[in-house]
Amino acid sequence: MLTALVGLSVKTNGSTQPPREVFLGSDWSRSRDVNGKDTVVNRPLAFPLSQGKSWDLGFTEANPNRNFKSEKWDNHFTVVGYETVKVPAGKFRALKIESEGHWEAELAPSQSVVQGAESRQDSATVVSQVRRTLPRNVGGKTYKAFWYAPEVKRWVKSVEEYYSSGGVRNERYTQELESFKPAPSGGAG
Repeated sequence: MLTALVGLSVKTNGSTQPPREVFLGSDWSRSRDVNGKDTVVNRPLAFPLSQGKSWDLGFTEANPNRNFKSEKWDNHFTVVGYETVKVPAGKFRALKIESEGHWEAELAPSQSVVQGAESRQDSATVVSQVRRTLPRNVGGKTYKAFWYAPEVKRWVKSVEEYYSSGGVRNERYTQELESFKPAPSGGAG
């Protein structure tokens, strides 16, 4: 089965690094290996888009990193309706898609050691502290918004926020389209 991909270059504002190439599904979804299986981990769009349409996306991953024994993500997406949004590439009439979600993780047991030393002319002191982390569950909420402009065939702005179980925002990512060159209109051919 042949799957259509969308390729784009992404560069962080102010970065001296060259842009990196990103490949996404034709619905702008991202997939990656989760527990040995290619799994969709983000699907901000589900075509055809229309006001009121909604969809869910969730997955559970064993040992996603050294801190977590497992991690579960659940997101609910809804097409809110049309808005006018202004970004560096211009002003666009765009469909706003919002997502509210929840994440849960089980902390993996761990142990860390911190040591300090002080030496003087006639003595030395060494202090060690061992810290053990016991398994426990943690979680939080997510909020995402995407403004999809049909004339561009992609979102022109996105916001993603991740919150801890205490309601504190830990991360926020914003993307805005910097430039856009419309495809030439069809000619004779």
